Amino acid sequence: MSLHPLAGLPVPPERIPNIPRLVSDYYVRQPDLNQPEQRVSFGTSGHRGSASDSRFNEAHILAIVQAVCEYRDTQGIDGPLMLGMDTHALSEAAWISAVEVLIANGVTVQAQAGRRPSPTPFISRAIIDWNRRESAKADGIIITPSHNPPEDGGLKYNPPHGGPAGSEVTRWIQDRANTLLQSDLEDLNRMPIARALRNELYQEVDFLGPYVTALSEVLNMDAIASSGLKLGVDPLGGASLDAWGPIADHYNLDLRNVNPALDASFSFMHIDSDGKIRMDCSSPYAMKGLISLKDEFDVAFGCDPDADRHGIVTRSSGLLNPNHYLAVAIGYLFQERPDWPADAAIGKTLVSSSMIDRVASSIGRKLAEVPVGFKWFVPGLRDGSFGFGGEESAGASFLRKDGSAWTTDKDGLLLCLLAAEICAVRGKDPGELYQDLTQEFGTPHYGRANAAASAEQRKALSSLNADDVTSAELAGEAITAKLTHAPGNGAAIGGLKVCTENGWFAARPSGTEDIYKIYAESFKSPDHLKQLQQEAQELVSSVIG
Repeated sequence: MSLHPLAGLPVPPERIPNIPRLVSDYYVRQPDLNQPEQRVSFGTSGHRGSASDSRFNEAHILAIVQAVCEYRDTQGIDGPLMLGMDTHALSEAAWISAVEVLIANGVTVQAQAGRRPSPTPFISRAIIDWNRRESAKADGIIITPSHNPPEDGGLKYNPPHGGPAGSEVTRWIQDRANTLLQSDLEDLNRMPIARALRNELYQEVDFLGPYVTALSEVLNMDAIASSGLKLGVDPLGGASLDAWGPIADHYNLDLRNVNPALDASFSFMHIDSDGKIRMDCSSPYAMKGLISLKDEFDVAFGCDPDADRHGIVTRSSGLLNPNHYLAVAIGYLFQERPDWPADAAIGKTLVSSSMIDRVASSIGRKLAEVPVGFKWFVPGLRDGSFGFGGEESAGASFLRKDGSAWTTDKDGLLLCLLAAEICAVRGKDPGELYQDLTQEFGTPHYGRANAAASAEQRKALSSLNADDVTSAELAGEAITAKLTHAPGNGAAIGGLKVCTENGWFAARPSGTEDIYKIYAESFKSPDHLKQLQQEAQELVSSVIG
């Protein structure tokens, strides 16, 4: 994809979104259910869209939350629902809609005191902590479209295991929500917000304080504090904004917040590679502000608006590629956590770098490769059979030091602070440690590209069998594996992965666009990567037509 001419530049005034109009559209616009894109649709991270496109409006949220209430009834979930939100402009409006429906349905709601933003990892940790102690099970909703542009809203549901809901659960909620919309919300229970906030079922709690004090159970905070490291953080105007000051104060860290702005237009950002405002902490274009300050800190970091993703900036390397940081983090953690279960595995998505495979082999740990989506790590992080779960899109979490569960959803703050721990203990930043890995295992060259595909071709790709691929060679090497199911858990990957000794590609259809995505990696050269990408497209085309 070509680079937009504004990529990496400050947001020009004419590109700042009209927030009052956006919020008005949330209440005024009604979805046209004859348009498939305006119906409720749960992807890998919940329902997302813009109010101005009639994809994320009051009717959608009322229907989804009513469906969640009914789902809870079918499952006997009778504890509190932990309600979090990020700082997108539509999040506050959707939060109000959610509270109106939850309280009217007799659900106890726990929300951050002062109606402040509360990140995804706070909610996941709070659910797990509650369900360890109480018999009445808790679950949660986080209102966030992750790192999407300011015009978008989003909502995701986390069941009592604390992590992202699986496809069976989201399909049930999605289908019931669309049925409610088709009936013009005939079965909706709703209470005006002023009454709901006075109801005894509405409880303001502190998600932040317990998270901060518990960090010492999962990280070596003493090592960070005693090291004297100069740390920098850019919350990117997100829900982690309230957390960094208390963390620094509680643990006596030399930590400077370089961007305390809270602005729903996110006009302080730099334009992403495609010309959009996007709070993507893994993008060197969006993160240009923090990257420009890298020499002022021993290590710096940032999170996306709901703080489930991390971006690590070092003096040695600038913004680390997420794959590079995952490999460093895994190598470090499995050597520095002696109380983790001896058989705890390393969880990775099948499109993450094979550098992780080589690190896993070198430290004698089992590697569990799963399909794309953090939900696949939930069982392992919950029962301790996974010490670490991470995906190529800069999301990860890992166990407490004693081997028990911390979060079963992505935790960006945790991975940011881990970078500081690594610096403190190893005396090198993660970028330097990654260079050490390349000296030992070789230098991988990783890329992602898109290829056109019709709806029929995307459907064919998602239902391939390994036997459909008859090729014996790829980019000059013998094919060693043809995968349509993930080796870590046997789940269908919804596409194809083909491996050779020094490279691989994976092809997955888009759920919303007439394209499929090609991920590829070569341990030989950039030219070999290009050859892999070209032959991958030719191979896929020969199979799906």
